[in-house]
Amino acid sequence: MAKQYDAKSIEVLSGLDPVRKRPGMYTDTSCPNHLIQEVLDNAVDEALAGHCSQIKINLFKDGFIEVSDDGRGMPTDVHPEHKVSGVELILCKLHAGAKFSGEDYNFSGGLHGVGVSVVNALSTNLSATIKRDGKIHQMSFSGGEKSKELKVTGEVGNRNTGTSIRFIPDPQYFESSKVDVKKLKHLLKAKSVLCPGLKISFSSEFKKDDKETWEYPNGLEGYLGDEIKDEEFLLKDSILSSKSNEDNSIDFVINWVMNNSKKLLNESYVNLIPTAQGGSHLNGFKSGLLDAIKEFCEFRNLLPKGIKLTSDDTINHAAFVVSSKLKNPQFAGQTKERLDSKDHQSFVSAATKDSLSIWFNQHTEEAELIADLAIESAQKRSKEVKTVARKKTFQGPALPGKLSDCNSIDLNETELFLVEGDSAGGSAKQARERGFQAIMPLRGKILNTWDLESSEIIKSQEIKDLATAMGVNPGETDLSNLRYGKICILADADSDGLHIATLLCALFLRHYKNLIQDGRIYVAMPPLFRIDCAKEKFYAVDEKEKDKIVKELGSKKGNPKIDIQRFKGLGEMNPSQLRETVMDPATRKLVQLTIDSKDNVNAMMDLLLSKKRAGDRKTWLEKKGKIARVDI
Repeated sequence: MAKQYDAKSIEVLSGLDPVRKRPGMYTDTSCPNHLIQEVLDNAVDEALAGHCSQIKINLFKDGFIEVSDDGRGMPTDVHPEHKVSGVELILCKLHAGAKFSGEDYNFSGGLHGVGVSVVNALSTNLSATIKRDGKIHQMSFSGGEKSKELKVTGEVGNRNTGTSIRFIPDPQYFESSKVDVKKLKHLLKAKSVLCPGLKISFSSEFKKDDKETWEYPNGLEGYLGDEIKDEEFLLKDSILSSKSNEDNSIDFVINWVMNNSKKLLNESYVNLIPTAQGGSHLNGFKSGLLDAIKEFCEFRNLLPKGIKLTSDDTINHAAFVVSSKLKNPQFAGQTKERLDSKDHQSFVSAATKDSLSIWFNQHTEEAELIADLAIESAQKRSKEVKTVARKKTFQGPALPGKLSDCNSIDLNETELFLVEGDSAGGSAKQARERGFQAIMPLRGKILNTWDLESSEIIKSQEIKDLATAMGVNPGETDLSNLRYGKICILADADSDGLHIATLLCALFLRHYKNLIQDGRIYVAMPPLFRIDCAKEKFYAVDEKEKDKIVKELGSKKGNPKIDIQRFKGLGEMNPSQLRETVMDPATRKLVQLTIDSKDNVNAMMDLLLSKKRAGDRKTWLEKKGKIARVDI
């Protein structure tokens, strides 16, 4: 007998239980590196606020990891509302921190009050030692639960302050309990580079004399040379830039190499947190770089006829580090690998363009060499990529499964329909208005691109054909080659069709976000039912709309006969029905994809499609599968 579903079935996770239940939502579970980074970020935030000058990281043979700093030290006094010490509140309660208001930290990486409490939740043992107000305070935890109360264990000078967190990651939550030392050292070096004057020391007992110290009083200067030692740079001195206002700042260093090396350094950071997946700050940097080089080329008439530069052309030979700082950054998730703050992108783009434009005009000879590299890349790309030209009517029909193009080239009217299957594609070709509507049939479910890089997904023939048809490659920010004003996803109204539409939405959200932001992406709403009553006909996109129509028709006098037809798919609809319901601008239903800063769309898509979230999906389906519904 199935368990009764009532109020008793509702489970409320308290304290740190949510972290232990779903560790993958809060940290990278491949190894403990991200736990170290969470503690490190708190120390670096103290440095950013001007209260810390030295951080030490130690790895011990007994499994303990220690991160210590000379910052102000965690608050040890009792919180007036929660009646526990600041130390206990920070380490035992999610979303507890001093970085929400921005009063104590102007720019910070710890934003959600989650990081160090996650470390506590996923550690078998953790102890905190705080030097503050002339005293040494200590507190211990086991499995995330308090094992020893906060107490004073000694005295120090009033100027001797700081925090030391010592913990052992619980191996049950990680694929490997070993710290990736190489990645950790690279991170520590980058943190020191990005925070001038901060001294970071590392030591490990696992390897003899494994000790290193990093300190860069001059910040980014010299960092590229240290990381890329065997490359010949185009510029004798790398371009350095620093711009800021009250809420944002951008620092970057960039240089170009003579050959197309695969060892180029391309790194981006937000509030000193590495963003492996880039985001709005990196997009803004690339956009500003492209605009500056295009402006320089156009002013000096350097571009050959027919050649258009893209952001990929301008960074093809470039090595760079981008460091953004901003108040209240919006990250894609707790691991903070990608920035989603839209307003910051425009600031970075404008600041980058202004800075580079000035430099190019002051160093015209070097700037022409940089422009030559970009032009050479664009020429090479134009030879390799064969763009689909507009098909004329005398050329005959397109090959099955390929693009059936329209005649117009006006973005104000052209539309591309991405249609599920060859059968539906055939009907759509007959239903379309050839003058401005193009049809691109898709064969089944496309590749799940959510976890993949843009450079990887283009290897899929289906996506490559789609990119060629649209005129824009995945990840490309330049929309000057876009061939259609509207790109419409047209899939069946059933669950399989919704799956295909979801995969396409994921493709555009992850790799063509600028198309969504530009208002170019739409989802067509084909009907699931046709209702006939006497000489009238109606279409319904789902059961709810069908029931409403049937109820209204049933209330008419004379009890008219009502016939209901359920479409199995788009291929079952004849061209006239398809034209009326999804293609005729006067009668169709189109939903425009939009992104709002308040939406949790990235988190939801991550739950639905990320390979790393398979366990979370299974749990979600087990708990909510029976009550799940689709609102169309």
